[in-house]
Amino acid sequence: MSSRPAAGGGRWIEVDPTRVARWVAGFADRHGPPVASPQGYGLLLTAGDGATAELHLPPGGGTGAAAGQVDDVPGFVDEAVAPRRLGLLLARKGAVAVGVALGTELLVSKVDTRYVQGRTAAGGWSQQRFARRRDNQARAALGDAAELAVRLLLPEAATLAAVVCGGDRRAVDTVLADRRLAPLAGLRAERLLDVPEPRHAVLVGAITAARAVHILVRDPGPERP
Repeated sequence: MSSRPAAGGGRWIEVDPTRVARWVAGFADRHGPPVASPQGYGLLLTAGDGATAELHLPPGGGTGAAAGQVDDVPGFVDEAVAPRRLGLLLARKGAVAVGVALGTELLVSKVDTRYVQGRTAAGGWSQQRFARRRDNQARAALGDAAELAVRLLLPEAATLAAVVCGGDRRAVDTVLADRRLAPLAGLRAERLLDVPEPRHAVLVGAITAARAVHILVRDPGPERP
């Protein structure tokens, strides 16, 4: 479980789907039994002391037969832990990793790297020449990444509940801007995973992050609007 401050107040907590019920029980112990109300993102819990917890379903959650029917914590947990077929696309500089996961299992994957020159401290014409070379290398690497996504992910588009991306947002945006990948772009989840340079182990670890339940917690207090 990880936590980070939220814009506008409160904090985001990432919880494994199998631990959500335990987390809610702890929330109730701290703030009193909450009232649950369905929301477009999942479920809102409001405790007697004014504390709230927004339980956001993982990518692909709420899009199947259970869409619109998550009205209590047990229903939310059932939907959150359900195994889904997810596409994964991680991109940074000259490295890309793509894969298809079902639940916690990585079914197929491919990692590719291409050399992209680092920045140079040289000035003048030399610096411009190196910058052009670096830009060309970066474009070629992202072109390779798009081809990889076309080969591995595009044929699976109809079976995917969502496509979860990670790494550098600009690199991911560039890859998915390829017109051939429009079906995948339409499945892209809102969350962007913070991952290091894509490798196979990073791709495997991304499955856990992609399936996590995001919870926005706001405690009662005078600072709340």
